[in-house]
Amino acid sequence: MSMSFYQQKVIRRLALGQIFGQMMQMARQASGRSVDEAARLAGMEASQWMAIEAGFVPDLALLRPMADALELSFEQMAIPVRICREAWGA
Repeated sequence: MSMSFYQQKVIRRLALGQIFGQMMQMARQASGRSVDEAARLAGMEASQWMAIEAGFVPDLALLRPMADALELSFEQMAIPVRICREAWGA
């Protein structure tokens, strides 16, 4: 039995969300910031940040504050976003 196109798309979105989250976790760790500190600097709750690192796809409006919290240029943040763009349904 093959998966439907819709099922494949959902699985792909979930996988890309997890990849994006792992990239954000690596960027946060490289910046030397804790989850609490990165979240505070981005104007988020720590639970929101942890959810993103676990694979929850953030609203696009959070990308710039997250980049700022990690001391990344928006161009640097755009790399994982481009790689994982289908996680946002694009």
